Amino acid sequence: MNRHQQWIAFATIVRKEIVRFLRIWTQTLLPPAVTMSLYFVVFGKLLGDRIQDFGDFTYIEFIVPGLVMMSVITNSFSNVASSFFSSKFQRSVEELLVSPVPDWLIVAAYVVGGAARGLIVGVVVLLVSLFFTKLQLHSLALVILFFILTALTFATAGFTNGMLARKFDDIAIVPTFVLTPLTYFGGVFYSIELLPGIWPTVSRANPILYMVNGLRYGFLGVSDIPVPVGIVILVIFLVVLFGFNLWLMKKGHGLRS
Repeated sequence: MNRHQQWIAFATIVRKEIVRFLRIWTQTLLPPAVTMSLYFVVFGKLLGDRIQDFGDFTYIEFIVPGLVMMSVITNSFSNVASSFFSSKFQRSVEELLVSPVPDWLIVAAYVVGGAARGLIVGVVVLLVSLFFTKLQLHSLALVILFFILTALTFATAGFTNGMLARKFDDIAIVPTFVLTPLTYFGGVFYSIELLPGIWPTVSRANPILYMVNGLRYGFLGVSDIPVPVGIVILVIFLVVLFGFNLWLMKKGHGLRS
């Protein structure tokens, strides 16, 4: 395939993925907005008024970046995992496999399509947060960078989940038993400086901590960790996961009998 044909193939897959989740927006975009609204009400307003301020910021201002990042992570991951596994289950992915479309392009297109959902949901949650608090902006460049890198990284991880899954139940295992615990212990609702003993050190092994704090620094200008470290970790995860997916595609794991 020449570059023009590759671009057409890439754009077609991405468009298919975006149209897929936009067509059912009441299931893909609306629920995260409602869920995060409940977080803002319960944690931000009802409990937030009883929690001391974090420096120059109220509690709800402090948790907004973390909740936004949580929505980006879960939606980017789940979109690709469910979409690609459905293609495997329905055997429609075989049409791609027998076409001249290279493996790297298939992975990239699914990842970009899933990242698009994560970014849209993140923007929706940001807009919802305006009903509960005011937003500050310390660095627009860092906000955009962490938005995009996080969405791409977890969309790539979702592709891995879709490749390795053998039944629909396997799609829910990683979000339930891996992503959710890591997210809740990733500094969304607290600063690791408040943790006692060795727990701040243990928390630094959680990659989501760096993503949450990176976005928080972009909005508020405060972070528990060095922001460049978070960028490096995201890039490493993205490259490693993308390479692993290419290896799975080449091997035909779960794709060829």
